[in-house]
Amino acid sequence: MADGVVFLIDETEVEFTAMRAQGAGGQNVNKVSSAVHLRFDVGASSLPLDVKARLLALRDSRITQEGVVVIKAQQYRSQEQNRADALARLNALVNSVAHPPVVRRPTKPTYGSKQRRLESKSQRGQTKALRGKVQA
Repeated sequence: MADGVVFLIDETEVEFTAMRAQGAGGQNVNKVSSAVHLRFDVGASSLPLDVKARLLALRDSRITQEGVVVIKAQQYRSQEQNRADALARLNALVNSVAHPPVVRRPTKPTYGSKQRRLESKSQRGQTKALRGKVQA
């Protein structure tokens, strides 16, 4: 971040749901609800309006049409680690749009670069002019 502003989402604004993880893992996966679904409503959050707008404008499959960010964390065996991982990923997503993009100001070519371009074009034209039929 350029000016050091980092947004940390408060856990009270986030809804966690525990579920069983997918994939291989044996008895632990089959019995324990260690995976976590995180739901974060962007519209109802305490984020500044410009950050909300940039977050909702992202073309990200984790953001629903209603403006809810859904993150599924199932990397770790414990539910607490998966909660922390999901919250960290949400914070990273929000902080990726925390600062507005820098507006590009178009520049014009310099006078010297224009002159060099025209000189090289005329030289190329002279070279090609020498390729005609030889007059005897």
